[in-house]
Amino acid sequence: MRARLRTRRTQRRVFQATAVLCSSVLAPSAWLWIAAGDRVGTVESAPSAPVAVVFGAGLDQGRPSPYLEHRLTAALDLYREGKVRAVLVTGDNGRVSYDEPDAMYRYLTEHGVPPGRVVRDYAGFDTWDSCTRAHRIFGVDRAVLVSQDFHVRRALALCEAAGIRSYAVGVPEPHDATWLYGGLREVAGAGKAAVNAWLRPDPALLGPQEDGVAKALAEAAERR
Repeated sequence: MRARLRTRRTQRRVFQATAVLCSSVLAPSAWLWIAAGDRVGTVESAPSAPVAVVFGAGLDQGRPSPYLEHRLTAALDLYREGKVRAVLVTGDNGRVSYDEPDAMYRYLTEHGVPPGRVVRDYAGFDTWDSCTRAHRIFGVDRAVLVSQDFHVRRALALCEAAGIRSYAVGVPEPHDATWLYGGLREVAGAGKAAVNAWLRPDPALLGPQEDGVAKALAEAAERR
């Protein structure tokens, strides 16, 4: 009898510990979904904003990866429809042989965006760095964010925490192994995002303020 009671107590404690652990892991993800509210949608539903912010998503032999190309296509649509007047591309250029921002810049300009309307941030090493640098270095206060549908809520929460009023365009993708992997990464990413939104640390590289976005918007105003 005593052995059965001890077994039940152990089972109950294991269940309770598992429930607490699962709640702790999933709570940041729930926060991202709740915080996003109705500010995630499509190119068609996006409101007008001065700037689109496009986050890096890898390269394939120096060209944008398929996921990154899909993000850039959405940014092109936003620009062509007049919903944004400039595009800030933010990504990793931590080594000479890997340059996301320049690859993104070439793609957009090759597809018709005037070079003066595309601004490059070479130190967007992660989502928080991209968001806080967009605000602190480039002076972005309001933007449409562009990323895959599994990532945009984290980008939205972090850019809001960084001081940018944001709407997010979630680029849809087939629910294949790549999409599933990205979604699973977001569980860990949500926890990191909660810490960043709370502590608001400096990015890996801060540096002086840059006027690229201001110049791009001034050029757009002159040509109206």
